[in-house]
Amino acid sequence: MTEYIGLDVSMKETAISIRRAGKRIWRGKCASDPAAIAELIRMRASNAERVVFETGPLSVWFYHALRAEGLPAICVDARHAKAALDMAANKTDANNADGLAHLAEVSFFREVRVKAFDSMLSRTLVAARTKLMRTTLDVANQIRGLMKTFGLIVPCSMGGKFEVHVRSLLADKAGLSRIILPLLEPWRSLRLQAARLGKQLLAEARRNQQCQLLMSIPGVGAITATAYLTAVEDPANFKRSRSVGAWLGLTTRRYQSGEVDYDGHISRRGDTHVRSLLYEAAVVILTRSRADSDLRRWGIKLREKIGFKRSAVAVARKLAVIMHAMLRSGELFNGAIAT
Repeated sequence: MTEYIGLDVSMKETAISIRRAGKRIWRGKCASDPAAIAELIRMRASNAERVVFETGPLSVWFYHALRAEGLPAICVDARHAKAALDMAANKTDANNADGLAHLAEVSFFREVRVKAFDSMLSRTLVAARTKLMRTTLDVANQIRGLMKTFGLIVPCSMGGKFEVHVRSLLADKAGLSRIILPLLEPWRSLRLQAARLGKQLLAEARRNQQCQLLMSIPGVGAITATAYLTAVEDPANFKRSRSVGAWLGLTTRRYQSGEVDYDGHISRRGDTHVRSLLYEAAVVILTRSRADSDLRRWGIKLREKIGFKRSAVAVARKLAVIMHAMLRSGELFNGAIAT
């Protein structure tokens, strides 16, 4: 007879529940180490059919490590599982593991595609650069705010000019200089490291043919192309290109009950960073791009009807569809709108 295992994963310990023939046969805890968990499962459940755990910070590591151990690991959507796990009277790690094991036994779960380590490395590179850029901007804004209190207005500038302006304004302010200048040191270091990661990201994008393909779209650069490609991975993961827009949370939510039927805001599900990058690319297409295309003309006409922000969201959704169609066909951007 086969066994079904539920894992409630946390940073230090993982609660484990094993079911067989509709009954729980064992449950306990183990260190959150895939090798230790695999050894325990082989000892307690020699005929494991499914090993189920929810999406979380450790899910990528757990999935690939358990698969390498030869176990049938399955990562399930945490939001989908939550609806079933909330039925338990008491919320505990052990009860969550029991619930996941039960879901595994009755096949009532939504499996999540776990990304490969290569894709995660590229995504980590994009995320690290973005974090450094935002932190650099936060430090610069902090410096501007502190100096503004003393009537010192730093002109709008970026890069080295920002530091030049700050130092010139502090030339005869010895007391304030002792406070502000130490902030310039981490600002300069953060900016330098962000530039290094940016060069690394650009070099990888130039070596990747699929990234070069996506970068043929006006407004789509190395960061957007890399982030999108690592999110989608294989175009075959989606049967239709139009499904990518919904997967990234760029389609409207619908509520229908009885006589009530209306569309709301976009769902905002999926990868938040990729969605924001596509929106930024859409803004560039609508405002700064000089390349004429059906997509730009369609977006401009739509802007006259529904406003700029909504039209930018619509163009972002179209971009997601077009980029998937390009990955599937291998053709460069020709200015036409994909359907």
